[in-house]
Amino acid sequence: MTTSLEQSTPAVLDDPEVAVLAVARRAREASRALATATRATKDAALRALADALVAATDRVLAANAQDLERGRANGMSPGLLDRLALTPERVAAIADALRELAALPDPVGEVVRGSTLPNGLRLRQLRVPMGVVGMIYEARPNVTVDAAGLALKSGNAVILRGGSAAASSNEVVVEVLADALVAQGLPGDLVQSVDAWGRPGAVALMHARGLVDVLVPRGGADLIATVVREATVPVIETGVGNCHLYVDASADQADALAILLNSKTQRVGVCNAVETLLVHRDAADAFLPSALTALAAAGVTVHGDDVTLRHAPRDAATAPATDADWATEYLSLDLAVRVVDGLDAAIEHVRQWSTGHTEAIVTQDLRAAERFVAEVDAAAVIVNASTRFTDGGQFGLGAEIGISTQKLHARGPMGLAELTTTKWVVHGDGHVRP
Repeated sequence: MTTSLEQSTPAVLDDPEVAVLAVARRAREASRALATATRATKDAALRALADALVAATDRVLAANAQDLERGRANGMSPGLLDRLALTPERVAAIADALRELAALPDPVGEVVRGSTLPNGLRLRQLRVPMGVVGMIYEARPNVTVDAAGLALKSGNAVILRGGSAAASSNEVVVEVLADALVAQGLPGDLVQSVDAWGRPGAVALMHARGLVDVLVPRGGADLIATVVREATVPVIETGVGNCHLYVDASADQADALAILLNSKTQRVGVCNAVETLLVHRDAADAFLPSALTALAAAGVTVHGDDVTLRHAPRDAATAPATDADWATEYLSLDLAVRVVDGLDAAIEHVRQWSTGHTEAIVTQDLRAAERFVAEVDAAAVIVNASTRFTDGGQFGLGAEIGISTQKLHARGPMGLAELTTTKWVVHGDGHVRP
């Protein structure tokens, strides 16, 4: 597929700001094609994207292998390599997520609220698309597809900056998706990338106020902080996940162990993996020996306080915990562990070190659960279940564009509704204001 930008002069291609603004203008124009698109049109396009992606699996995996080779050569951590890696099964799962989006209700046109005023004016507040959504993210080629699908279903164009780590994968994926959109009679410019212009292109995207309606950063703390600090486009801040699991004195210890292992080891390089375990002092003697043995068997290095380390098996990988450990989102097989005096101490620890993503408690004490839910400030608070459930797909929202840890507009997994805004529609009958 040849875009209009590729047909531009070399001077345009060499200037990141000019090039990215051209991308944004085309995205703005393309988004208008979705403003009146029916759900049937959008759903057919989503299914076509899924089919095209599966058909291109070999191309996508070949490109992904190049990214993985570069990542290993550059010393990328195992957790980030896992985020970056695609397999035939993962490609199929990503395609299935597009089909699941097609099956979800269309948020556009939903009446949020409405009324008839005493003077006879009829009011409705309707969901409408944002327009153009920008995404800046790291080492996550699945996000390329998720963002495109969510944007399409919610009536938006999307501009992607996927980072150098996944450059080869994203280039092929964007091309496949854009070609599939054109085959469905929709503009290919609904899905575009600015990866070709590197960091200057990302900066230009952050400054494209008036052309890009909202920017969503998804990645590590440094990336998110940079976007929040530098962008003039409105930003929805997504989640660094320093997530905690608190095992209360009343916890069912078999449940607690299963939840701990799932939260930490099911997939380590994700923002909803648990990074700190807090254990009630009254449960420590019974719970920690089995928990630390199981963690060691799973290859987890424990960064523990003195009480924790006394319970660790002799051959376990351990290190004394410091404040740096309580603050760290490891994204690896590392876990900070602390024994606390009770619920108050656990809540205080979470308040001090949480990033506001996901916090969990294992308890059979209803009052403890209710206090934890009421007093812990996070996008998701979980009782007696794994932190890994904080996910748009697991919540039944379809794919997600990110997990917002801020409090304005959107919080938690950002699905279709979170990619819309609203407009007021007012119907009168010759009304004038007195």
